[in-house]
Amino acid sequence: MIPFKFVEYIRQFIDSNGLDTEIRKANINISAELEEFGKIFISVAKQSTSAKFLIPPDETYPDWDLDVYPKEFKALMDDKNRLFCGRDFVFEAIRDFVEKEKKGYFTVIGDAGMGKSAIAAQYVLRYKCPCYFNVFTEGRNKPEKFLASIRQQLIKRYSLQNAETDNLQTLLQKTSEELKGQKLVIVVDALDEVKQKENSNLLDLPQILPDGIYFLLTRRPYNQKTKRLNLSPETHSDELDLRIHKYQILSQEDVKEYLQLFLENDKNDKNKLSNWLEERKIYDDIFIQEVVVKSENNFMYLRYVLPAIANGEYDDLKLSDFPKGLTDYYNSHWDRMKMKDKNKEIEVFVLFILMQSNTSPTCKIITEIIKKKEEFKEVEELEVERILAGWCEYLKEQKIEEEVCYSIFHASFLDFLRKKVELKENRKIFEDIKKNMNIFLYRNDEINKILNS
Repeated sequence: MIPFKFVEYIRQFIDSNGLDTEIRKANINISAELEEFGKIFISVAKQSTSAKFLIPPDETYPDWDLDVYPKEFKALMDDKNRLFCGRDFVFEAIRDFVEKEKKGYFTVIGDAGMGKSAIAAQYVLRYKCPCYFNVFTEGRNKPEKFLASIRQQLIKRYSLQNAETDNLQTLLQKTSEELKGQKLVIVVDALDEVKQKENSNLLDLPQILPDGIYFLLTRRPYNQKTKRLNLSPETHSDELDLRIHKYQILSQEDVKEYLQLFLENDKNDKNKLSNWLEERKIYDDIFIQEVVVKSENNFMYLRYVLPAIANGEYDDLKLSDFPKGLTDYYNSHWDRMKMKDKNKEIEVFVLFILMQSNTSPTCKIITEIIKKKEEFKEVEELEVERILAGWCEYLKEQKIEEEVCYSIFHASFLDFLRKKVELKENRKIFEDIKKNMNIFLYRNDEINKILNS
């Protein structure tokens, strides 16, 4: 636990002295620096043989492992924290709530692409707190998976005894007793993506929290029916809605900062984007001003559009003709891929399979599902691979047992696909596809047969 206290003290020092912006502009990875410092410190402590560095009761040296979040979230964390900037008003609101209340829930609310997951990931990176990221497209959004992950994290962090089968309320009580006056924030992202049939609180979050325990939640806007977070009066809660006008103004400044950071520091596309601007004689400040308006303060829009510009996908458009907002961008890409053409049936099948899958299928499995339709029995895996490559910016690739598996990257794109007429589930052309999906995606023996053939 000592390394985490040290990190907490460092974060307090940085926050109280307003050093966060300077550190970020200097491109300093504070977590990496602290990790390196800790390893050297422990090494020197061991050489000194001084007993004051030993931790009771086992009298061992601390394990300086600051990478405390589960490995399953590492890729997501890295992606969300790349070129992160701004959002100071959000972190200040969270800090004020934690300082004011003895315990409670703080929720960040916003539409798709407003940066909720990035805020959650950055908070975890800064404060090294336990976390869980719900991802609907990967099936990582169920209470039992959440509990298993949080249980493992808390046991590791606080050396909780006889906690292997504890429910969430008991785990939090045991953790509270270990805090000894300190405070712990647990981050839970995308509460709206949770799949849970019962009418209880989402993820079975407790109505009453023990002292010193806080949850930082993120979610899309909700109504009373979908809220599903009933709390005892003694457990306080607060919300920050990114859609509110005053926060929209602050978010606009963050978008400007992100654009400037991208132009200066993005390793993959900054040079290509600079060349694009030079060829068209567009000044950086004009570009930033125009894209801020087009983005509608949506960071997911920026994630897609900036690399697309750098890689020549908008060479035929003037800056003023760029799509406006995330949905307009998705529609623009849909049209550019000519998805309404009659010869796009195989591509429509591929997207439908990804949209409907509760698992992450391989290219081979997607091909086999399509080939079961008599008129497409000659479809080759190479063609499906080419189609997947054409949509790569919207897909997440991950290796499972040495096989590359695919899933929809972001819930906002999944929502977009579900609204497309071409992908409506009740279309007759999908009848065989759905039957074949039941065979290949939900029967483990069939999956293993395909993977090992």
